[in-house]
Amino acid sequence: MATFLTQNHFELFGLSPDFDVDLQKLAKDYRELQSAVHPDRFANASDQERRISVQKAAQINEAYQILKSPLRRARYLLELKGVIFDDQRETAIDPAFLMEQMELRETLAEIGDDAHALEPLGKLLTDIQQRTRQLISELTGFIRQDDESALQQAKAVVHKLQFMEKLQQEAEGKEEDLANMI
Repeated sequence: MATFLTQNHFELFGLSPDFDVDLQKLAKDYRELQSAVHPDRFANASDQERRISVQKAAQINEAYQILKSPLRRARYLLELKGVIFDDQRETAIDPAFLMEQMELRETLAEIGDDAHALEPLGKLLTDIQQRTRQLISELTGFIRQDDESALQQAKAVVHKLQFMEKLQQEAEGKEEDLANMI
C-alpha cells in the first residue's frame, strides 16, 4: 500500500513516462482504480485503512487530472526529467509570441457583447485552438528528443501553452456570457 502512494503518476496508471497518452485508456483505468479504492468500499475497515483509501483516491484523482491535460502532463513529465520551473522568477518569453498574445487579446477585447459577436468569437477560438495544437506538436518533438537543449525548448513551449490556455479560458468565458444573454 505504501508503494502505491509513492508511485509517480505514470507508474500509477501503468504508463511509460511519455507525452503521448491514450486518453481513452487513461479514463478507463482511472475509473477502475477509483472504483477499487473508493472510500465506500472501506466503510467497515479500520480507521487507518479508510484514511489510506481516501489518500489513494485523492492521488488517483490528482494524477488523472494532470495526465489528461497536455499542458499539465508536459510540465509534470519535464519535472520528472529534472527540468525546474520557477514561475515567479521566469518571465522571459519570446517577444514575437508576446506580440501575438497582445494582438489576440486585443481581438478578444474588441468583440462585442451581442448575438453578432458569437461568429467572430468562434473564429478566434478556432485560431487559439489551432495555435495550441501547433505548440503541442512542437512540444511533442522536443520531449521525444530528450536532450538538455530540447528539454529547455520544451519548457519554453510549456510557458507559451500556459498563455494560450489562459486566453482560451477567457474567450470561452466570454462565449458562455454571450450565450447566456441570448
